[in-house]
Amino acid sequence: VNEIRRQFQDPAVAEGTKEPDYDSCVAIATKASLRQMVPPAALVILTPLVVGILFGKHTLAGVLPGAISSGVQMAISSSNTGGAWDNAKKYIEAGGLGEGKGKGSAQHAAAVTGDTVGDPLKDTSGPALNILIKLMAIISVVFAPVMTSKYSGLVFNMLQNNM
Repeated sequence: VNEIRRQFQDPAVAEGTKEPDYDSCVAIATKASLRQMVPPAALVILTPLVVGILFGKHTLAGVLPGAISSGVQMAISSSNTGGAWDNAKKYIEAGGLGEGKGKGSAQHAAAVTGDTVGDPLKDTSGPALNILIKLMAIISVVFAPVMTSKYSGLVFNMLQNNM
């Protein structure tokens, strides 16, 4: 927003006689989105490692089905929510609400807003959860030798040795 405001301070850009610097806006948005992807990625990658190493293979075997079931539920909910908003907009555009409540009405404007929010849910968020579920499982399989070695279940091993 600050970059856009800065560019509009140039009278030529504000009047439309000069092209704004789109590349700087895209670069700012890209950098911010990549920065915001680090915590979710770390959560998906580190959860099986930390759980397996600290609590052992049996605990990890419980975490993975939990991640799968909650991830599938979130993916289905995201996809269905996005599809419902899209269908609501199409219903209003087809005149389903009656005369005067189609395109150009307040109801249609609200449906367009809902569809704008729903499209990313339907098209990206739901399918992306599938990748996260698979990534957790693959990381668990790749690091399975560590999970089954003497370094597995450090917390439980310490508790057993102290008793």
